[in-house]
Amino acid sequence: MLARVERRERAWDIIIVGGGASGVGCAVDAASRGFEVLLLEQSDFGKGTSSRSTKLVHGGVRYLEQGNVSLVMEALKERGILRQNAPHLVHDLAFVVPNYDWWEMPFYGVGLKIYDLLAAKYRFGKSKILSKKEILKRLPTIKTEGLRGGVIYYDGQFDDARLLINLAKTATECGGSVLNYARVFGLTKNAKGFIDGLNFVDEESGRVFQARAKVVINAGGAFCDAIRRMSDDNAKPLISPSQGIHLVFRREFLPTENAIMIPHTTDGRVLFAIPWHSHTLVGTTDTPLEKAELEPRALEEEIEFILETAGKYLHKPPQRKDVLSVFAGIRPLVKNGGARNTAALSRDHLIQIDDAGLITLTGGKWTTYRRMAEDCVNQAAVLARLPEKDCRTKDLKIHGFIENAGQFGDLAVYGADALEIQKLIAADKSLGEKLHADLPYTFAEVVWSIRNEAARTVEDVLARRTRALFLNARAAIEIAPKVTEIMARELEKDKDWIEKQIGEFNETAEKYLIR
Repeated sequence: MLARVERRERAWDIIIVGGGASGVGCAVDAASRGFEVLLLEQSDFGKGTSSRSTKLVHGGVRYLEQGNVSLVMEALKERGILRQNAPHLVHDLAFVVPNYDWWEMPFYGVGLKIYDLLAAKYRFGKSKILSKKEILKRLPTIKTEGLRGGVIYYDGQFDDARLLINLAKTATECGGSVLNYARVFGLTKNAKGFIDGLNFVDEESGRVFQARAKVVINAGGAFCDAIRRMSDDNAKPLISPSQGIHLVFRREFLPTENAIMIPHTTDGRVLFAIPWHSHTLVGTTDTPLEKAELEPRALEEEIEFILETAGKYLHKPPQRKDVLSVFAGIRPLVKNGGARNTAALSRDHLIQIDDAGLITLTGGKWTTYRRMAEDCVNQAAVLARLPEKDCRTKDLKIHGFIENAGQFGDLAVYGADALEIQKLIAADKSLGEKLHADLPYTFAEVVWSIRNEAARTVEDVLARRTRALFLNARAAIEIAPKVTEIMARELEKDKDWIEKQIGEFNETAEKYLIR
């Protein structure tokens, strides 16, 4: 990819800054239309918000309660399209809403019937009211005192970082160019003051590059305001960053294939407890932040809030010692001067074009990434006077597409690529060994991610190509030296690189531990 940028003599049709869901979604959309596209990400793909979600492809039940019917309908439609195009990564999940007050069952029952109607042909399953006995069958670890029954509805679940990597692969298969560790540090303008390109540094070599473009899309997520200020020093902030955290526990806390949805918490958010990769994931919070950080850290009050709230619903209240990993993510919420808290801010996406022609795409959520990208590329094509070409992503199969990925067991998230990983193991049996007894990953997946998925650091492998760091931080720290040795062989790195990688990974992984 870097060599392709070096050889390039003419302007790209579109350059995208940001390698999260919004940016990679735009790259897929633009490349699949036949536009010449370059995407630049300052760190690794999904290092920010897009690898730190609640792992749900959902219509947004809470937005229905807020009266945002249009957002719910759009999300439900996009949820269905995503399951259709990436069945190896998106699947149905049953959500149970336990009721402890007499009025809750009819109240939530009616609301979820409306949810079903809005989903129409994209419905994942039919919601219904459950008796106390049925609730206990589905949620054997739920607290029974005061339990009256509940409601069940169906939504979607996915692996966010794996989907992002598959989308990046899809973009390249459509002819796009994508680069991680390529930090943009300046925008260039022509004599009329319109943006005509940018400058970026390859963070691995320190080499500086200039790339020309007919239009630049700023998809920097929580960091989009920094890119906007490269175009206009006086740009007022668009983003009110908000932090959400998740705690990960062993499967025993939710030994079922059903999720729990807690509709009302003290901070005004919905709380979920969901089964994910044979673990239990609980989140999320909503904490306003002054500024966004690339590696945010969970606040003590957020950790206590989730432990306390989960303890009200689980028969065995989780303790600090039970937390295997804690991760924090930052939401790029669109500013609203009248809002009192970030939970009330807009989850709709925003497209802004400044006087110099910089297009900024921000807001939104994972579920609606495809529609966001379609809207943004439409705007970019008009602004850059590109040939009129229809969006193709509604029916575009995402890399790895296969209908029956479950046949591959722990490798199911790779979809069709699982066959290639199995070939690696067949050629070298040692690659089939597990990295750690408490994790499902093998040495073959490390090799695959380096050779085929642009993994450049140990963190790339353990946080986003596999999800080891997110599932069990201590286990990830234990296996980091093994993974580093494999990477050093594959990338032809020396001992100094190995020591530096292990040190940097351990420093990052510490933030995922609760002491």
